[in-house]
Order: sequence, then structure tokens, then C-alpha cells
Amino acid sequence: MKYKIKGPRENQTFVNTKSYQKLLSTFKKLSKNRGQIVHVVGAPGTGKSSNIYAAVDRLGLNFYEAKLPLSSPDLTGGEVYQLMVNSMKEDLHVKSSADLFYELSKFDAVLFADRFHDYHCLDEECVGFSQWTGYSGVEPFKFYLTCIREYFKHRSDFKGVNLVLQTAWRVGKKDNKKDLFADYGVLSRVAVTVLGIPFTVVEISYSQEETINIVKSHLNVTSDEVRQYIKKYGNKPRFICQALKDGS
Repeated sequence: MKYKIKGPRENQTFVNTKSYQKLLSTFKKLSKNRGQIVHVVGAPGTGKSSNIYAAVDRLGLNFYEAKLPLSSPDLTGGEVYQLMVNSMKEDLHVKSSADLFYELSKFDAVLFADRFHDYHCLDEECVGFSQWTGYSGVEPFKFYLTCIREYFKHRSDFKGVNLVLQTAWRVGKKDNKKDLFADYGVLSRVAVTVLGIPFTVVEISYSQEETINIVKSHLNVTSDEVRQYIKKYGNKPRFICQALKDGS
């Protein structure tokens, strides 16, 4: 997917939007505070990762980005959780949970974004977390329950660490996965509101004008051409760019 950003260095074309300004304002607080959990939500194709990387780069924040290369789509939720923890321990050259929290506390935040969700885009021999959630039935639910349990178990340790999560909860059939936080109308609005009670939530969404500006920053097209694709795809720049490029 050409228009999917995997890191700050790929983010050479970026358009300022109201959502980005809100994200920037939220991230400014991270270097001075700890114990914050920020969920970045938005429909697929809106560029959650590009907004995150642009804000991190703009503010010069020291983020640790978690990665999760999986060996198989048949792993259990418990196995995936342990692989996530072990990957961070290996990266940071520590063995104990206490030492892991200590090392993570040195960063402005720990980021769970594309290298966590879509590692298969970086290494085709690996299974990405987003792929695993599409093949594993109830196991993703068990993974999230394990995360919640471990959070409360180590709550005092988490007070010294900031987390930024590119958040999606994919539900539905394998060939028609939808995001609980973006694709279900009123239900999605309720889900985002509930998520925002204990955590900070920044939603990435665009006006039609913002979408047109983003697409035109990537492609030599007219506003009218973009509007035709907005009718089909909504305000989702990545999908529109790809469709225009493919001529579909």
C-alpha cells in the first residue's frame, strides 16, 4: 500500500488539519507528564500513523516504537502478549519487568502504531498483528483481556510511562472487517465516548476540503476529481489516492 506511512522519514508530504492540531496539542503534554494513555482512533484510510509520526517529528519527542513480528496466525492471545513483552525486553536489553518499566520511563512515550499492527508490511515472512486479529477468532479478545489484567496488576509501574496507541478493534467476517471505533455509526460514537472516559482520545477525521487538500498534495488531480472519489470512499485520503493511481 503505497500511501500507508510506516515512519517519520516517509512522511515527506503532510497537510495540516484540525485533527493534527488536536493531536499536536495532546502530544505537547507528554514530555512533561507521565502515566498518560492516548488512543488515536479513526477510520481506516484517514492516516492515523502519518498524523502520529508528523506530530512526533514536529515536537522532537523521544518515542520508543513497539514492534510485533509474529511467526504464525495460529498463536493464542497469551502467546501474542508474551511475544510483545519479550520483543520490548530484547530491544531494550533487559530481562525483568521492573527493568523494562524503568527503561520505558526514559522515553516521552511508548508508541504502538504501524510497526506493531502491520509488521508484515516491513517483513513479508512475518504475520502482522492486524492479520492475526483477522484469523484468530476469540484470541484477540483474550489478548486485550490479558493487557487489561496486566495493566491493573502493574498500575503503579504504568504511572511512570506514557502510552500512545493507534487504536482499532476489528470485528466482523474475515473478508469484511470493520473498525468498532469508526465504522458503526452511533455505536462507534458511543464506543469512542466510553473509551474517552478513562483515557485521552484523539480522533483523526477530515472535512471534505481537508481531504481534497491532502489528496492534491500527493497527486496532480483537480478538486472535482477528488470529490467524485469522496462520494465512493468518504473522507479517506489513502483509499482515494490509491484508487486514483490505479484508475479504479
